[in-house]
Amino acid sequence: MKLDVLSTPGHLVGLAARGFARLSEARLKPLGFGLGHLPVLVALRDGQASTQRDLARFARIEQPPMAQMLDRMERDGLISRAPDPADGRSRRITLTAVAEARLPDAIAALLLGNRDVLHDFTEEEAGLLRVLLTRLVTNLDRIAGVEPLPATLIIGTRD
Repeated sequence: MKLDVLSTPGHLVGLAARGFARLSEARLKPLGFGLGHLPVLVALRDGQASTQRDLARFARIEQPPMAQMLDRMERDGLISRAPDPADGRSRRITLTAVAEARLPDAIAALLLGNRDVLHDFTEEEAGLLRVLLTRLVTNLDRIAGVEPLPATLIIGTRD
């Protein structure tokens, strides 16, 4: 069987990612968030990161785009920055009360979007999809030579 480039996993995952991004952006915009904000907000909420460097690593983006996003988030009242008492060169980043108040609604909107998209999947199929995508992300990290995120962070479970 000949595999068409448009039916490869890479192409299909890319289409799915763009579709999820459009859906998520539409649902997050009324709450004052962008899709790129969510990894940062969740990492701050859960204590996974508190510096720009750690947030960039957590969100899997380079430092300059992270700095730009944090500047916008600070301007929009979602985060605040303060000098790190342990390292004068670094700044600690925290969520504002506004972000903390809106975050549960944003997470609920994203979870509802996922449920909507998977409406005709069985629980077993949805679970298998999560497992396969987690393995795919792990393989991509390995091939790219980047430190893999713990599986609990990839699939979004909390301890």
